[in-house]
Amino acid sequence: MEENLPASISRTIQTKLVLPPDTNHLGTIFGGTILSYIDEIAAITAMKHSKEVVVTASIDTVNFLSSAKVGDILHLEGVVISTGRTSMEVYVKVECQNLKSRKKTVTTTAILTMVAVDLNGKPTPVNGVIPESEEEKALFQHAQARKERRLKINELSKECGL
Repeated sequence: MEENLPASISRTIQTKLVLPPDTNHLGTIFGGTILSYIDEIAAITAMKHSKEVVVTASIDTVNFLSSAKVGDILHLEGVVISTGRTSMEVYVKVECQNLKSRKKTVTTTAILTMVAVDLNGKPTPVNGVIPESEEEKALFQHAQARKERRLKINELSKECGL
């Protein structure tokens, strides 16, 4: 197992075009389509960090801040922001760019937990991460609080029989 890795090792960027089948009757992109894109980039990001296959353990937060319309360009960026023994938190930011004006707007942010698994589907250890940007450092500082919140939610779900 290697030492802690810089966050930039995992940084992943994708670009998508919003097409008519991706949109609802208002001409804005379906939230489910955005979630699919987010899950895909989070998986790729976590695989780049861990060099292992990963599964999605949770989608902790998704903030839909604004919408994207047909013809807009989506820029998705993912980066590993913290790690556990076998898990990685991935931050994903989605920006929408209007083709004509070139104006960019953040449409969605999300934090997902991905778990590295071996060929038998068993969790496998991952390297730690070294945050580099100010945004990564701020997200890294609050990782323990997010983990504690996830554990409380899991406990409550079990108590409620979910």
